[in-house]
Parts: sequence; structure tokens; C-alpha cells
Amino acid sequence: MKKILMITTITLVVFTSCNKFLEFEPYGQPSDLSGMSDEQAMQTVYALYEWQYREGTTGRGFFWYENASDDMVTGRTQAEAANIKNFIDNGSTSRDVRDNWPQMYQTINYANRILADIPKATAISDEVRNTVLGNAYFWRAFAYLWLAPWYGDNGPNGGIPIVTESTPTEEIDVPRPASVLENYRMIIDDLEKASGYLPFFEDIPKSDWGLTHKTAAWGFAARAALYAAQYDASFYDIAIAYADKVINSQKHRLLDQYADVFEIENNWSPEYILSVTSNEIDGSKWPGISFQNAGFGYYNTWGYFQPTLELYNAFEEGDERRAATIVAPGDHVSFIGNDIIWQVNPSSTSSPTGMTLRKYLAPFRDADAIGKTVNPDGNNMTTDLNISLMRYAEILLIKAEALIWKNGEGDPVAKGLLDDVRERAGLERNSQATKAQLKNERRVEFAFEWGTWRHLDLVRWGDAQATYAQPLHGFKVNLAGGAISSLEEIEVWPARQFDPAVHHVFAIPVREVASSENLKQNKGY
Repeated sequence: MKKILMITTITLVVFTSCNKFLEFEPYGQPSDLSGMSDEQAMQTVYALYEWQYREGTTGRGFFWYENASDDMVTGRTQAEAANIKNFIDNGSTSRDVRDNWPQMYQTINYANRILADIPKATAISDEVRNTVLGNAYFWRAFAYLWLAPWYGDNGPNGGIPIVTESTPTEEIDVPRPASVLENYRMIIDDLEKASGYLPFFEDIPKSDWGLTHKTAAWGFAARAALYAAQYDASFYDIAIAYADKVINSQKHRLLDQYADVFEIENNWSPEYILSVTSNEIDGSKWPGISFQNAGFGYYNTWGYFQPTLELYNAFEEGDERRAATIVAPGDHVSFIGNDIIWQVNPSSTSSPTGMTLRKYLAPFRDADAIGKTVNPDGNNMTTDLNISLMRYAEILLIKAEALIWKNGEGDPVAKGLLDDVRERAGLERNSQATKAQLKNERRVEFAFEWGTWRHLDLVRWGDAQATYAQPLHGFKVNLAGGAISSLEEIEVWPARQFDPAVHHVFAIPVREVASSENLKQNKGY
């Protein structure tokens, strides 16, 4: 672990405009912050965002683990992906998901470096000092929260290693804490500190849109508390308190139409809380990675993750979120200016489930999309659509879940929150605020979104073993005369054996364990 946690040269970036957030020029790394100008200090802030533009973090990354859920199957033959989905991966063949651990600890260490050096920065303004401190505390907490739910528990394995600005360099190869609750407590504390320094989004200059802000700190503290509550129910109160901070700020609301959330013009809408800022130059490759393989021959999309019939059927009839999320046989898709009838024209359209993902298709819609809203390079298929890491709907459902688990089913406030989400989806305000309803609302609201992971939900609710004991299904499409004649339900993935004593966490990448004297692998791997 020393190899991971030691500070290495990090490229700092200078952003040139709000619309081209990712266009930057190298700056280099200072030895410390003493004597730095405001501009140079801000460059240390921008460097904290470098992880967002890595394929192993926001391209596929932890979606290899989310692919274990019942919402999706691997759209392309991948032995390593199959091992993860079947819970036989040992941490050595986990594709680019393995990049998350070193990338996040590099972010943690860079944040620690900033926090240790900021007292030396005597030449910067108070406003910039607050921005630097707020971002350092936020992204350190975020990095721990990005890793902890996948690898840490309340026993027998414990949490993930905690290194702060106070940890001596010679001691950074620290043992794991006894419980992941130590991680969650630190995360919440860091986010509380961050919220004290950060501005509201509306107070950030447009040239710096994409930097984190006050309600994001509160929102991620609510998420951390919700994860912690599976081990200690007292954290439900903390989740409610932080969700209320976001709600009572009156800085956010649900957009009127669900599908509009995933339009480029709504990257900074009132529903936005935090996203990976992307454009046709760089950013997240996720929109192209998650669409069907080969893009009908018009563009090089990759088709790695495809929705299941189980997910399709989880949407109630009349739920507008289904059509906004999934392309089903016979649906029309506008792709690079071409009207595609899915599974009919062109006849080469394919998916193991007979379906593909619509949620992130907006950048590919227009005939002149390539080079305008989509990267010209199909091997680096970034788009102008930001990739949500948290939006306001999650805050409402975090509070609703905490209330139901704390006060029991039928909680009237939880009912209202669930009904707000349902009404936006075109459904009746008829929630009974049951645990089953809350679980399904999270599933259909956030399908294929980053951070609101279905797999982690199933694990923390104790539902994973029973869910994964069932096979997964899709559609077989039968054509006649150039049209769909019938659909057959077919099995696309067999039932799996999930051992909750082992598989509630994944294996830590073996190269990280091998490089440390104190980091112990999760038991059973």
C-alpha cells in the first residue's frame, strides 16, 4: 500500500471556460503552497478532479460490480466480467475496476497534501483559502465513500485504511480499521467541514461550474449516513438531518419531466447536485459504453451493459421512466440523425436481452453530433452530457428510506416524498411508503446511474442472496416481413450463488494487497 499512498507527480489543470470545463493545459506540482497566488492555489483544486476523466473510474469502473445486480447483464463476451457477475472474482482479474483503489488513494493523498500545506499559504485570499479547504475536505471524503461500501464492513473484514494529513509518511501503510463505521464517521465529519467552507452552487463563477459546493457536501453526508445505518440504526437520524439541509436550502427541485434530466441543456438544472463534467473533448465515456455495441455502424459505441427484463418489468404501467431509460423492441431511436427501429432496422441491432439503454442518448441524437456533442474519436467517446453523481431525487428517497426504516411503514412524510418522485414519473400519488415500494422506487429512478448502486442496495437490505438465486431474462425478437412478429421471454443469465458472509464485499485488487505489509484481503477471497 505504500506504493499507492506515496504522493506522486500530479498534473494540475487550468480550466479555460465554463462550457469547455475539461480543456486544460499542464501546470505541474508545487512543493507546497507557500507563496502561491490565488490562481496557483486554484490550480491545486482543479487537480483534485483528475480522477473523473479516467476510464477505470467513470467509464466502466465500478459498473463491473454493479453488473452483478439483477438490472443488467454484460453485453459483450468478457470472461473477467462474467467472473465478477458470478461472484468468483478474486481481485486479480477485475478489469479496469481495479483502477479505483489507487486512483482514490491518490486523490486522498493529494487532499491530505493540500490540508497539510494550506497553513503555509500566506499570500492567498480568504475566499480562495475557503475554496481550497472545502474542496480538499470534500474530495477526501468522496474518495473514501467511493471505495468503502464495496470493500468494507462492520466485521469480519473491517473498514478501509484511513490516512489523513496527520499521518507520518513512514506510517502510511496503516492497518484496516475494525469497522467501516470508522470510515463513515470520518466521511461525514469531512463533509461537514467542507460544507462550512464551500459556497452554494449559485455563488460559484460560471467559469468554475463543475466545482463542488455546499449542498453537495450535505447530500453526500446523507448518502454516507444511509450506508452506515445498515450497521448502526442511529445513522438514520443523521441521514434525515443532512437530507433536510439540502431540502430546506430550497436550492434544488425535481425537473418537471424525468427524461429532461438527461438532456445536455439541463447539465446544471435545479435537480443537479454533483456530476462528472464532460464534453466532446474529454470526460466520462459512459454514454457510449452503455449503449449497444457498434452504434449501428454510425459510431463506435461499446455495448458493455444491457438492461434485463427484470428491470423492464419493475416499472409500473404508465411510468414514464421506463421509456426514458430503456429501448425495447420496436422503439424508435434517433442516432446520428438516423431513425432506428430497435431490433428491426438496421437488422444488425443486437443485445443479449433484446434491449439497450436510452438514458444517455441525447448527445448522439443529431446528424451533426460527431465533433459537436460527441467526441470524434470512437475510442474516447466522451459527450457534452454531464454524468450525474447525485441529483435531488436521491435526497428525497434517502430521507424517505430513513423515515420508513426508523418509524415503520406508512410514515406520512415518507409517503409525500415518494409521491413527489412518483408524480414526476407520471404515476398516481398513491404510495403507501412500504419498504418494498421504497426499494422499487430507488431501482427504477436511478437505473444505470453512478453512485446509487442497485447491487449495494440489495446487499445492505439483505436481499442479494434471494435475488441472485433467480435467473435473468430478456426478449428474443422474431421478425417477419421486416416487422416484429412476436417476442419470447428467454433466460440470458443463469441463477447465481451469493454467499452473504463473503460476497457482501468484493475482493480488494490483489496488486494493492501485494504492495502492502498491513492491508489484508477480504475473507473468502
